[in-house]
Amino acid sequence: MSNDIEQNLLHILQRIENACLKCNRNPYEVKLLLATKTVSAERIKVAFRAGQTLMGENRVQELKEKFEELKEIPHQKHFIGHLQTNKIKDILRYGVTCIQSLDRLNAAEKLQQRLEFENKTIDVLIQVNTSYEESKFGVEPENAVAFTKEIAIFDRLKIKGLMTIGLFSAETEKVRKCFKLLKEIQHKIIAENIPNVAMNELSMGMSGDLETAIEEGATIVRVGTAIFGQRIYPDSYYWNETKG
Repeated sequence: MSNDIEQNLLHILQRIENACLKCNRNPYEVKLLLATKTVSAERIKVAFRAGQTLMGENRVQELKEKFEELKEIPHQKHFIGHLQTNKIKDILRYGVTCIQSLDRLNAAEKLQQRLEFENKTIDVLIQVNTSYEESKFGVEPENAVAFTKEIAIFDRLKIKGLMTIGLFSAETEKVRKCFKLLKEIQHKIIAENIPNVAMNELSMGMSGDLETAIEEGATIVRVGTAIFGQRIYPDSYYWNETKG
């Protein structure tokens, strides 16, 4: 098992490096985030021991279940699933340093209140629905600049960039459009020069499309399947992308 994960990691790191070289980017500009939904703490530790230190969870229940076993190894934890206001307390309790999926004003308000109470700050990325799919969460691209201005008033939230899930499609150019759009939004927000807003991070690209994402400017790629193996259910199940 550990050999498989180590070999898969080497392959992914090589893919990242090759993609960066192809578009004249420094591979150190791109962080690998281990997408660890449904992956046991034991398997995650194999990746940590192989030098990886950044993981992302989709579900608060999994953060909780793996917390004790993983805390002995230094690492960073991002929350990459849909942010539910009733789970904010737990997200903070289990050591999340960045929430990549902020897309609603009421969630930002609740987060600010809780962080004030705990006297903490947290990094956030604004999730944008670049594929315009009804089933997906995220701010509509046309509203992303205005939403960023609204969120910027909350001093406990440190806005670091943008995140998108993109289209689940085998057609590279359709997926590329999503990533290009996120990059365009990043430029628009930078041009506004909004206080309390940094736009250094673009979290986009997963196992199947990380090369395209890197070509379009990704600084974080979220990889699970290509490292830990296929899961029983499709990605859409774990992303909790069904509204209603």
